[in-house]
Amino acid sequence: MKWIGIGLGAIFFISILIGGFYSIDPGHRGVLVTLGKVEQKSYVNGVGFKWPFISTMVEMDVRTKKMTEKTSTYTSDVQTAEMEYTFTYDLNPENVHILYETVGQDYEAKKIIPILNDVLKDVIGKWQAQDLVSNRDKARMDVVAGLQSRLDKRFFQGISFQFINVDYSDNFEKAIENKVIAEQRAQEAVNNTKRIKEEAEQKVITAKAEAEAMQIKSEALAKNKGLTEYEAVLKWDGKLPQYMLGNSVPMINLGSK
Repeated sequence: MKWIGIGLGAIFFISILIGGFYSIDPGHRGVLVTLGKVEQKSYVNGVGFKWPFISTMVEMDVRTKKMTEKTSTYTSDVQTAEMEYTFTYDLNPENVHILYETVGQDYEAKKIIPILNDVLKDVIGKWQAQDLVSNRDKARMDVVAGLQSRLDKRFFQGISFQFINVDYSDNFEKAIENKVIAEQRAQEAVNNTKRIKEEAEQKVITAKAEAEAMQIKSEALAKNKGLTEYEAVLKWDGKLPQYMLGNSVPMINLGSK
């Protein structure tokens, strides 16, 4: 019996020793709970000792978290936007004990996702569906700003958000495509009209310049007969006509010496 008692005592002592040690993995912080009360500090990774049986060390992952989710909401023109996105964040390791005490380990379901859905609803609801397609990055920045203002800064930091995809119904996407094509064709028509108008104006300018040049030349020829003969020489191909009246060479005045 004595040895049995000693053996039981040894087992109890070893259990106390084993139960009194805790280990916190890298990338985690520890929250010590004793008799249901959370100690007001976060424990760094490593090995330590706690009260056996009455104390529990809860590990909280403080590495960067990445969520990939899908949701849907309405645009301002009442089109359903089906969205897929990624959301990344870090926990403030110094305050994980407060987060555990006030929210628990399921803080994503209780805090992050509801706030994220509300922010998306507010931001997307300000855009018309077609405008959202071409202004997705502006909408993304609005979502990040909304999350930063509404998520508790004591717990969440390093917030980033990206749209992976935004889809609408097939009919609406086809309508957007047709509208874009129509706008492109309308712009092409405007450009063609502008080009034709500019070409016509250029022709008018050219014709006007040619008319003014001809008028100046006509006035000069009328005032100077020699210039008329000079113009004829410039246009002469060097061949005498086969038939001439009289003995003179037409339109050439060699002058008298």
